[in-house]
Amino acid sequence: MSRAEGAAPSSVPVRAVHRLWTLGLLRSELTVTFRRWRTLALLVVLAGVPVLIGIAVKIETGDGSSEIDGGGSSPAFLSQITNNGLFLVFAALAATLPVFLPMAVAVVAGDAIAGEASAGTLRYLLVAPAGRTRLLLAKYATTLAFCLVATLVVAASALAAGALLFPVGEVMTISGVPISFGDGLIRVGAIAVAVAASLVGFAALGLFVSTLTHSGIAAMAATVGLLITVQILDTIPQLDAVHPYLFPHYWLSFADLLREPVYWDELWKNLGLQGVYAAVFGSAAWARFTTRDITA
Repeated sequence: MSRAEGAAPSSVPVRAVHRLWTLGLLRSELTVTFRRWRTLALLVVLAGVPVLIGIAVKIETGDGSSEIDGGGSSPAFLSQITNNGLFLVFAALAATLPVFLPMAVAVVAGDAIAGEASAGTLRYLLVAPAGRTRLLLAKYATTLAFCLVATLVVAASALAAGALLFPVGEVMTISGVPISFGDGLIRVGAIAVAVAASLVGFAALGLFVSTLTHSGIAAMAATVGLLITVQILDTIPQLDAVHPYLFPHYWLSFADLLREPVYWDELWKNLGLQGVYAAVFGSAAWARFTTRDITA
């Protein structure tokens, strides 16, 4: 038997071992991340925000009035919560997306690589056969899983609180067209997925920052600092020309899913922008991590 004939069969088990190790690594990353007290605390805080909003609205309308007057400062959907508790989901997502959700993602993404380096466990992870690229992909996939879980936690908490504190039933869309409660629940699921997808680009940015330092705390702080800076830039009228290129600019476009028919323009712009940020900063994170001198 020639060497060429003998080499082919042996390559299959090697690829299978790499694939199994990668799946095991992803499973391990997910388990470790979602078992950390810090992660659980973040999810608890996120779950508490809709409850606090619901209680505040309930107290404000305790005199029997059917609506609250936000004076133009209330988040979208807030004045409609008393008529239908399902709107608490939309109000809670609108309230948490600009600050609470991305800050939670910043903690997870910023700690992904830098936290391992700080703890001295990064070089041990790289001894296994999957290599740096697969480790980075596993870290990013775990961060994306957290984005989805965190968003679903907010939506589920708001749905439960809304059903307990307020009546639920037929949903009046922004366009003034009523839809059934079942259709409203479908819109809730679609909006939750859209909100989670809105964090894809920011998660890649946080992962890139995490590859630049050996300190998890520094990476988290830098990611949060970038979030605040970009959001401030997005509010400056003189920078209108660059606003469409800032990752949070279309975050609240999920509200268009409550129109009848649905407006897709800004939703697609948001997904496209997040994809660009994910590609750019994901590539930058890969380039940095695969050439980085790992000493910890």
